[in-house]
Amino acid sequence: MPRLTHSTPRYRKHRGSGQAVVTIAGRDHYLGPHGTKASHLEYDRLIMEWLAAGRPTRSEVVCSNLTISEICHRYWQFAKQHYQKNGQGTSEQDNIRYALRPLRQLYGRASVEDFGPLGLKALQTKMIEEGLSRGVINSRIGKVKRMFRWAVSEELAPASLVHSLDAVMGLQKGRTKARESDPVEPVDDETIDQTLPFLPSTVADMVRFQRLTGARPQDVCNLRLCDLDRSGEVWLYCPEHHKNEHHGKTRIVCIGPPGAGDSAGVSAARRRSLLLLASGVRTEA
Repeated sequence: MPRLTHSTPRYRKHRGSGQAVVTIAGRDHYLGPHGTKASHLEYDRLIMEWLAAGRPTRSEVVCSNLTISEICHRYWQFAKQHYQKNGQGTSEQDNIRYALRPLRQLYGRASVEDFGPLGLKALQTKMIEEGLSRGVINSRIGKVKRMFRWAVSEELAPASLVHSLDAVMGLQKGRTKARESDPVEPVDDETIDQTLPFLPSTVADMVRFQRLTGARPQDVCNLRLCDLDRSGEVWLYCPEHHKNEHHGKTRIVCIGPPGAGDSAGVSAARRRSLLLLASGVRTEA
């Protein structure tokens, strides 16, 4: 029976030396005297590293031979699998793509060992020249640093690279030529009230619900009857999926009682509209 390509390499005895040996990705690793506890521990360690690397079928190229483009490509393959939620890629994938694009343009052919703090500062300068805001630049530089930390964890880059890149400070307000972005202000109530009559009834109810509760747009779009706890005077909406669920946090949106007189209170009519909205039935404004 042919050996499976991704089957676990066997612990075996090397007849010539009497040592234990295991062949991983085409390379023999000698583990010490065959049958000893130390050799089994060394075997377990190598197998765990092999599994963590994704069961490679051949030895990786020595990290000093890898270019920045190759590091970016490998990190992108990791990011596509890691930054997912409910089977869909998150917006962080796009953020990573935008952050790595200028890095590949400037240093794609350079060896990873030739990249350092001055290269990261050059990357900051390029982003400033492209007209990006200071906050966006700091965010993207942070993602570049994160990629190199990942590369070190995969033994694709020297460990000293992470420490040297961490020495590069983010751009500080008032001390850089990068432009400052205008703060995003909330839409005032007058503008919302003037807009509501022109919205479809379902969308109008979604806007009202978000304004009254402070829920995120994702929470409003994902609203379902089964996620509403109507047992008390104050209703509790617990979305099944939300922004911070991967941190193990629970999201609760409070819907106040009718006539409460505060921003969380809703009228009885609005509560009926909310139930229709949650059940997917078209509502009337």
